[in-house]
Amino acid sequence: MQVTTIGIDLAKNIFQVHGITESDEVAFNRPLRRAQVLPLLAA
Repeated sequence: MQVTTIGIDLAKNIFQVHGITESDEVAFNRPLRRAQVLPLLAA
């Protein structure tokens, strides 16, 4: 499953990260702490 679009709702401590595939299926939708965002995007 290849994620093609990532949306990020920025907040002070918790970010909501949402990824969708080429066929418009939700790959993930989860809250992340500030320190967890960069490792997720790097992967």
